[in-house]
Amino acid sequence: MKLSQFKFKLPEEQVALYPPHRAFENEDGTIDRVYNRDQCKLMVVHRKSEKIEIFKKDADGNDTEEYMTFRNLLDYFDEGDTFIFNDTKVFPARLYGTKEKTDAQIEVFLLRELNEELRLWDVLVEPARKIRIGNKLFFDGEGPMVAEVIDNTTSRGRTLRFLYDCPHDEFKRELFSLGEAPLPRYIVDRRKAEPDDMEQFQTIYAKHEGAVTAPSTGLHFSRELMKMMEIRGYQFAFVTVHCSLGSFDPIEVEDLTKHKMNSEQMIITPEACDIVNNAKNEGRHICAVGISTMRATESAVGTDGMLKEFSGWTNKFIFPPYEFGLANSIITNFYHPESTMMMATAAFAGYDLTVEAYKTALKNDFKFGCYGDAMLVLDD
Repeated sequence: MKLSQFKFKLPEEQVALYPPHRAFENEDGTIDRVYNRDQCKLMVVHRKSEKIEIFKKDADGNDTEEYMTFRNLLDYFDEGDTFIFNDTKVFPARLYGTKEKTDAQIEVFLLRELNEELRLWDVLVEPARKIRIGNKLFFDGEGPMVAEVIDNTTSRGRTLRFLYDCPHDEFKRELFSLGEAPLPRYIVDRRKAEPDDMEQFQTIYAKHEGAVTAPSTGLHFSRELMKMMEIRGYQFAFVTVHCSLGSFDPIEVEDLTKHKMNSEQMIITPEACDIVNNAKNEGRHICAVGISTMRATESAVGTDGMLKEFSGWTNKFIFPPYEFGLANSIITNFYHPESTMMMATAAFAGYDLTVEAYKTALKNDFKFGCYGDAMLVLDD
């Protein structure tokens, strides 16, 4: 397929800047927000019948004028059906420092730690043109956090050595105390990250630290909803995919077969395999929560259609046409034009049906992006 086939006009006001919430203005003009993870809108897409649902039903099964919310996904699953979640944990990857001598403000985006003993980190810097090998960056905090640029890796990429003499755990605590939630550029270009974002930009089941962006579909699951799912007898399997910025990289080729995804570290345990494979043997629904989860399971599914234990990296890029080997339903968000996440959705739901679903979302004021509304795609 071609890149241009995934182009559409997305109104700026339909990009969600906050999770679903109720806002209250205080007497001093400040705004308080009460967040409701599972109260986003939900669209249900049936890929075989090509039916698209967005409204709740009345007692007779007819559409009402009330939009479905995320909790309505409970209406589409039965006892024993299995959900696969990505339990990666986001760390506060974006921080700001000043360049020595000039005091110019520099944004530093932490990608991953390269060497624990030497305090080496792979980072992105902005504006990159001001940062060269040998420069030192200073960060405000309780301790004297200083970093030296020791290598250029890409046009914006640098290797930093943090000059901080203390036990590693203390260093990490201090470093992360300087950071903020690594919200996508399309949000921070319109508003600053707030203290609440570090909690809201994290799934409630996050466990293994290593992601620099959230597995955003998982953000819709509240503790109350997970408890309801547990009571109904749904099964949960957890895999780990440390989400990188690769999904946000612009695709610069028209022919999608020539695009290369950045690699992400992933781990699939024997326990997750047992839960998923038992459900498959029993003919249950297997629902991948999010595109990162789908990419991981498709990287580790065997020719027999069973999930295999895996520890390593994946750069799998899913776009139409693609034959899926494991999950028979997915939950995803609505994403920006020409995004790899939209392409993966189209690979599962079908290109024409996905385009129709996106048109329906635009017409009905669904919100797009990591804090936006959700789509459930079923194989019926």
